[in-house]
Amino acid sequence: MLKRLAAAALLAATVVPATVVHAQRPSPPPGPLLSGYLCCNMRTYGNSISDINYDEQGTSIVAVGTPARITGYDFRWFNLDLAGKPQRIKNDYSRNITLIDFAKRYVVTEDPKQKMAAFPPAVRDAIVAGKVGPGMTREQVLMAIGYPVASENPSLEAPTWRYWRDSWSEYQVSFDEKGLVKTVVGDPVALSRVLAPTP
Repeated sequence: MLKRLAAAALLAATVVPATVVHAQRPSPPPGPLLSGYLCCNMRTYGNSISDINYDEQGTSIVAVGTPARITGYDFRWFNLDLAGKPQRIKNDYSRNITLIDFAKRYVVTEDPKQKMAAFPPAVRDAIVAGKVGPGMTREQVLMAIGYPVASENPSLEAPTWRYWRDSWSEYQVSFDEKGLVKTVVGDPVALSRVLAPTP
């Protein structure tokens, strides 16, 4: 027994303590500090926005066309100033897009409100309310409810875009051959929040 204890003590004394290696987070990519406008209605949790754009309790809308200025990039986020208020937009579900291209989706150089001025009143009202309906173009849908996440919608030319109202409730916007909304399908709660009233 004593020999075993002596051997264990000798082994413990000769083992070199392992050094702890800390994984370093990759440096954020440099990118253009664009100034422009928010592409679309986005829901903020106060100072952060996710690309999933959940319409859930505790969020509030930052309106399409809000003046926007990118102030930096940080891993999966980009930081920006939205009408004088700091915000961060996170690439949660569109990681097949580079962070710089992701940021360019949301901060656009042409003011969407100028485009909206030429839309029919019912379409303008729907966009302001964050709703979509038959006959709207892809661009108008984007302005109203934002981009569908790229992980589930790799092509914006696809005939159907899949969205999530929250973690459990999804809906789909389908387009016809002319690129106009044909149907909006989902559960009753999602449709009550997103479907524009028929004129």
